[in-house]
Amino acid sequence: MHRSEDPPRRSDAQRNRDRILAVALTELTRSADTPLSAIARKAGVGQGTFYRNFPHREALVLEVYRQEVQQVCDAAAHLLATRPPDRALRAWMDRLARYAMTKAGLAAALRQATAPQGTLAAVGRGPLTAAVTLLLTANEEAGTIRPGITADDFLLAIAGLWQLDPHADGRARAGRLLDLVMDGLRTGAPRGDGTGRPT
Repeated sequence: MHRSEDPPRRSDAQRNRDRILAVALTELTRSADTPLSAIARKAGVGQGTFYRNFPHREALVLEVYRQEVQQVCDAAAHLLATRPPDRALRAWMDRLARYAMTKAGLAAALRQATAPQGTLAAVGRGPLTAAVTLLLTANEEAGTIRPGITADDFLLAIAGLWQLDPHADGRARAGRLLDLVMDGLRTGAPRGDGTGRPT
């Protein structure tokens, strides 16, 4: 992802970088052990170009992860602009679940590539916290969830998503898990009717 603090790149250099990231997403999602040389070859770039953009495996994997997480997070504002707050929150939860289910291979690559000092958490934590806070604030203001829920509370509550097996009944189980979380958020909402559902 090209961040605002980075110097502008020539268009051909940016295209090379974008191709590398697109191929890396596909290949690392398929297999965490995909060699970097295979990613470079499929992206149609030489080793020198590849390593100028991503000097080591961790740099590539983290940038792929950063891009993917940012897309999930950006969906929060769009959903709030097009749906009532509680429906936007639930739809975003489904979007996050789809990401967790379809990126199992990428998750394995992340675990392999990142050091135990918390590099991975630092990359995704800020954008996810901001997206969750946006959704929770809109719902609290609308009276559709109980007051006082923090982004940390929410992320802990849905942490089970990353434990589900995407090849079994993971999607169905994710839906049930997120329905339970949503019911819990609605319980005690100012607009609730005592059943945990908005009136």
